[in-house]
Amino acid sequence: MQDKKRRWSLSRRQSTLLGAFLTPFLLMTAYFIYRQMAPFGSSSLLTVDLGQQYIDFFAYLRRALLHDPSSIFYSFANGLGGEMLGTWSYYLLSPLNWLLLLCPGTTLTTGVFLLTVFKYGLAGLTFGWLLEKTTKQRGMLTVTFATAYALMGWSIANQLNVMWLDAAYLLPLIFYGLYLMMHTGKWRTYVVWLTIMLVVNYYMAYMICLFLILGFIWLAVDRFTTWRHFWGQTLKFGLTSAVSGLLAAFVLLPTWWSLSQSKAQYTVTTFKWKFEFYPPKMIAKFFMGSFNFDQMPSGTANLFIGAIALLGSLFFFADHRIKLRSRITAGLVTLFLALSLCVQPLDLLWHAGQFPVWYPYRFSFIVSFWLIWLAAQTLTLDFEPGWLAIAVVTLIMAVGTAYVALNLKTFKFLQMNQVLLGLFFVILALALTTLPIKHHWIYPLAFFVIGITEVSANAFMSLNNISYVSQGEYGNYTNELQRLVNRVQKKDTGFYRIGKTFLRTKGDAFQTGFNGGGVFSSVLPKATPTFYGNIGSPDGDGFVEYSNGTLVTDSLLNMKYYFQQKQLAGALSGSSMLPASSNKADLADYQKVGQDQWATTYKNPYALPMGYAASKQILTLKDKTADPAQYQANWLAALTGNSADKKLYTAQNFDQVTFQNIAQQSKITGAVLQRKDLLKPAKITLTFTPQTNDAYYLTFGSTVNSDNATFILNGKTLDQYKTYRNTIMVSAAANAKGHKQTLTIQLKKGSLWLDNFTLYQLKTATFQQAVSQLKTQPWHLTKHSSRYFSGTITTKKSGQVLNTSIPYSTGWRATVNGKTVKTYKTVGMFTALKLPKGKSTVTLSYWPPLLNAGVLVSLVTLLGLTGGWWLTHRRHD
Repeated sequence: MQDKKRRWSLSRRQSTLLGAFLTPFLLMTAYFIYRQMAPFGSSSLLTVDLGQQYIDFFAYLRRALLHDPSSIFYSFANGLGGEMLGTWSYYLLSPLNWLLLLCPGTTLTTGVFLLTVFKYGLAGLTFGWLLEKTTKQRGMLTVTFATAYALMGWSIANQLNVMWLDAAYLLPLIFYGLYLMMHTGKWRTYVVWLTIMLVVNYYMAYMICLFLILGFIWLAVDRFTTWRHFWGQTLKFGLTSAVSGLLAAFVLLPTWWSLSQSKAQYTVTTFKWKFEFYPPKMIAKFFMGSFNFDQMPSGTANLFIGAIALLGSLFFFADHRIKLRSRITAGLVTLFLALSLCVQPLDLLWHAGQFPVWYPYRFSFIVSFWLIWLAAQTLTLDFEPGWLAIAVVTLIMAVGTAYVALNLKTFKFLQMNQVLLGLFFVILALALTTLPIKHHWIYPLAFFVIGITEVSANAFMSLNNISYVSQGEYGNYTNELQRLVNRVQKKDTGFYRIGKTFLRTKGDAFQTGFNGGGVFSSVLPKATPTFYGNIGSPDGDGFVEYSNGTLVTDSLLNMKYYFQQKQLAGALSGSSMLPASSNKADLADYQKVGQDQWATTYKNPYALPMGYAASKQILTLKDKTADPAQYQANWLAALTGNSADKKLYTAQNFDQVTFQNIAQQSKITGAVLQRKDLLKPAKITLTFTPQTNDAYYLTFGSTVNSDNATFILNGKTLDQYKTYRNTIMVSAAANAKGHKQTLTIQLKKGSLWLDNFTLYQLKTATFQQAVSQLKTQPWHLTKHSSRYFSGTITTKKSGQVLNTSIPYSTGWRATVNGKTVKTYKTVGMFTALKLPKGKSTVTLSYWPPLLNAGVLVSLVTLLGLTGGWWLTHRRHD
């Protein structure tokens, strides 16, 4: 009889946990089918960063693991080239990413669908497991709380940040490990799951580690017996947490090095003790559908957990079954978490000293976990709240609802019907949790129906506010770009970069597997955007886009091929699936080598090899000019050793300038154009006629952009990537001798500052001579991969250097004729090394800094733990 009961109990737990997994899994799958997400329709889950960033990293993951293992540590699709361990540890180490290997090409969106719904399901499963192991919750009540956790507002708002969702299903397992250690002294579960979290995503793990300190304090107070016992537990908590960090050192140490080159350089060191907003505004986020697109870049924390969980967390503090000291400590923890959501220094603490760029209060999943956990402690079948507790909780809910309703205009993500619907669920939940019906069969069913309905409605309303990339928009573009890349790579197996005048994302090179010049990454080294800003291409703290290359930069950066979208005529005009990102008139100087229905492929005759012999002046160049044209000229002159090359560009005057509804200006560069009549159109028209076939470029300061004006060149809108913070260079004309060029600037606002607005002419003959000189002593590569180059080079005189367009890193190791040599950084960006006179064999190989040290630390720690376990069991035997 006892065996049958045990088997029945096991079966009941299994069915409960299966329900905890399947309920959120099926709910979100059903919603995505309703929205026709791939593979169930013409839409996709791609939106915002998932569509503009992560999907490209997922494509890279497949290619690296299945086709190009050399790119695991270093990739030239990462901007102009960059280490990849930081990218792996921030974006790609989820244990579920193996699902992506099953989804080639444009079916990668199906892989994203599978990742998302499985992570929802796992979050429900692990939270259900935590409740089954540590509380009195059972059956439908467990499933309801688990689903409330899986579909909390944070998950719905951040499902596009799919790599963060691992934290949602790992947090309950880590907390269970801590709970187990505090109650039984067994520490292995805690160490194992915390180590996994640290490996999977160090960023979310950092937030969880902060919470574990709070969780430890609460558990320690709850389990307090003597101070000796308390300090013993504190020591054990500290040591086991440190052991997890040491076990994860093989990822954490090289990641720390990567961060020191990128995110760590943006850490805020000064702050003010102030509220970031009026704290009661947070209340609005407990209502259904309290999320829209505007909440992504800025907004209050996503806190929705459903009325049942919210009421339960409030009743916790009035639950006399729980020790008073535990309730007081829980109150202090809750207060600290609440202040963290609105006090600047605490907000910074949770985000490792950096204000989030979009997606504020990323740690709010921890707040939701804590509140639902408190609710699960209290809303058990034997919970009987007193009338005072009911009155206080009812008053709190009424005041909160009234505040939101009376100030509804300040909450643009809410409407009155949402507030009323939320109030309706609060009334249902209040009646359910306070009426004496808990031992009736209808109670768990009602608990389940009310809870699941509310969180499902929140997901439906919130996600309906977001638009998504269609499967066709993603698939058609990707297929065409892949065809273009494949044709070039099939004919040319050398090492080179490819540029293009169109883009879907800045990570197109990751998506289709070529060496490019753009990337969007939170772990982008600071040196890369600095360099892009110097040469006149768009840059930001987390992105660069090589959309403004000149003949000079194309040559020096080894941009050997270019793709340009075709201008479609007739009804198809403006409907190209290859969205334009730049106007590149100087492609007229390149050779057409292929074309199809959508694009033309050009070959750059001026492209320099990946490495070549250059003057040693490049090692001492301190190029600090803010003018990108002069910066490029100084760069080239330092490579050739010819000071005349510093005059590579010359500023030109416009032939004629006319003003319409704008006051006359005697000088264009730096002028402030003022609209005379604010109700009438205002524009300035500038013309120039090239006297040679040289290339001409315009420089635009950061204020000369599409937000402030419309630019029309020779009757066509000037295509230009919109976001830039430094002066950029725009290709205006080439091979246009005697052809009048007309630029019209139409003001969108009352005024326009023509910051750094200048017309430049490139001295093509001087440029060609410089390139010919540098081409005479190339580095002939005999072997190459993403992280290894080997070849020979012959120098004609002593004192020359091998200059490369390989971004500098301490991870690159160089040898000349078998001997290790020092590498140097040029223009703050690239790798060079000194050469002896004559023929030399040069190799460059990359290995991630601190990876060996990290592996060693992890192995020693693992061996120490294994040895300790063996000795302990040997003594017991």
